[in-house]
Amino acid sequence: MITIYDIAEKAGVSAMTVSRVINHTGRISEATRKRVRKVMEDLNYIPNSMARSLVLQKTNILSLLITDITNPFYTTLARGAEDAALRAGYRLLFANSDEDYAKEKGYVEMILSTRVDGVLFAPTGDQSLENLQQLQKHQIPFVVLDREIPEIEADLVLGDSKEGARKLVDHLIGLGHRRIALINGSPDVSTARLRYTGYREAHLLSGLPVEDSLVVHLNYRDFHDETALDALLHHENPPTAIFAANNMLAVGIIQSLRHRGLQVPGDISVVCFDDFGPVDAITPFLTVASQPAYQFGLLGMQLLIDRIEGDSAQEHRKMILPSELLIRASTQPPKENR
Repeated sequence: MITIYDIAEKAGVSAMTVSRVINHTGRISEATRKRVRKVMEDLNYIPNSMARSLVLQKTNILSLLITDITNPFYTTLARGAEDAALRAGYRLLFANSDEDYAKEKGYVEMILSTRVDGVLFAPTGDQSLENLQQLQKHQIPFVVLDREIPEIEADLVLGDSKEGARKLVDHLIGLGHRRIALINGSPDVSTARLRYTGYREAHLLSGLPVEDSLVVHLNYRDFHDETALDALLHHENPPTAIFAANNMLAVGIIQSLRHRGLQVPGDISVVCFDDFGPVDAITPFLTVASQPAYQFGLLGMQLLIDRIEGDSAQEHRKMILPSELLIRASTQPPKENR
């Protein structure tokens, strides 16, 4: 096995100089640095990152834990996080909890054993408190993304879920819809609570009643659940529009409506939170409250690196990113108003 002593002998320098080249420390001439690098390449030397991390107490590895890798919001967010990490000289480990607390817990245990320098963490819900407390206990810096855990003090990057939801419902009300269903996430997820609040506020400010029978709570990944939609469609006074609390729920709803022979928006209008990335640039269809997903990842990673490399005792920061209402082809006035 090639060691730094082999590199030093062949390059005509000390082992300390080789170590400084590998770790980017100390003052070394550019000529010496290039000579050492050339020898390392000739001998196919790969530094032992684990040994270095034990010495330096730093791995230059960060983790991104998200809730649904199939959701375009999170894939775009991941790109922003990776770009920011690489620019700062860090590598990124990806983990996907599938909105499953037990799976999230397993990944947190892996993160602790991997000795990462910090974690960008999108919680599954309020129960994630225990997992975040584990990171705190082991003094692993983290930034919370997308969903807030009330009992945790941390840097946060959130979307304005309440305002985005209100914009979507206001748009439907402006088209003449008076019976608008909400297919929402679980109440133990902060974004679902805020989107319900925005839905409710839009109704009340327009003088419309909020009917509990038109509000359904699911797991955000339950987008093929037929029972919720069946209950709404067989309601004694069914809705003329549906607000899906995220994009994946909207996909499942539209598929189920089409299987029943119902057209969107001819028979029923559909809106949702979050866009679909590059796909929508080609075939824009759904009216959405679009969030800047790339910025979520980019800003979250910048906050995390600041926390790792700067003053760890600085006050926690909270960034709320606005949504944009994009009106497309999935909404129109209800039949009785045409």
